Amino acid sequence: MTGAPMSGTAGNPSRAGHWASLGESTFVAGVWLLYWVHRLCGRGLFRFFMAPVLLLHWLSRPALRRDSLQYLQRLQASHAVFASAPTWRHGLRHVGLFAETMLDKLLAMAGRYPMDRVQVQGADLLRQAAAAGQGGVLVTAHIGCLELCRALVEDESVFRLNVLVHTAHAQAFNQVLKRLQPNSRVTLIEVTEMDASTALFLNKKIAAGEFVAIAGDRIPVRQSKTVQVDFLGHAAPFPVGPYVLASLLKCPLYMLSCLHQGAGYLVRFERLAAQVTLPRGQREQAMQAYAQQFVAALTAQLRQSPYDWFNFFPFWDQTP
Repeated sequence: MTGAPMSGTAGNPSRAGHWASLGESTFVAGVWLLYWVHRLCGRGLFRFFMAPVLLLHWLSRPALRRDSLQYLQRLQASHAVFASAPTWRHGLRHVGLFAETMLDKLLAMAGRYPMDRVQVQGADLLRQAAAAGQGGVLVTAHIGCLELCRALVEDESVFRLNVLVHTAHAQAFNQVLKRLQPNSRVTLIEVTEMDASTALFLNKKIAAGEFVAIAGDRIPVRQSKTVQVDFLGHAAPFPVGPYVLASLLKCPLYMLSCLHQGAGYLVRFERLAAQVTLPRGQREQAMQAYAQQFVAALTAQLRQSPYDWFNFFPFWDQTP
């Protein structure tokens, strides 16, 4: 929920390695620059200043263009969401929406995004669970503006949200979040591997009626456990962490998404499982089934808002 890599590796996509090695474009200095340009000038001038930067970024990053087009082409081939075959124009629009979304992320974190433009579906499930002292695991993806869910949490005194991230940027983003929202009810937790102490810590959070959000579209930094599932007509690696975690914590599993809709966003909560079970002898098949269920829900979201996918790296060719 802290952004997506905007850089890529030149050459053979199969040599791209792990997404975490590509670096993040959302450095703290850049975060503050974007925020203050909009704060001082408004969205119109923000777009004016952003246009040449975006075009230069697009022209100077062949890997970015390639990875964006690969996703758009595979989405088109499997679901025909565009009127014609994706070209560089579709790719430029894809990256442009990412820039706009990055601004909305900052506004959401600062409590400055107009929440009357945000619609919410399925939140009653979580409200009732939290009121009963039952937390859960929220599996997410790098789509849309999930930071708006933070703004939603701030308005809901019953919610507490803990976001697991796989990069060392968590501390820096926590600092940004604390400056923008000193009394935030959202905590970023940097996790490179899931050990017994981490599981015990999260178990206490769930038992207190809090929720734990974890990305379901980024393979782990250190642990290599993934499953291959069909995504847009091609096999891709997906992590099993969300399902193992929900199984260990014996809690419900939800999907959380926040996509562009009209002039704003639609935040959607969907329960994928009342309880995740990974039976002995069938753990691999069960994890793959849960991952495929998540991918099916993710695909349905992307069919509605195809430019909201923000994994700008060779997704199908990444290695743990």
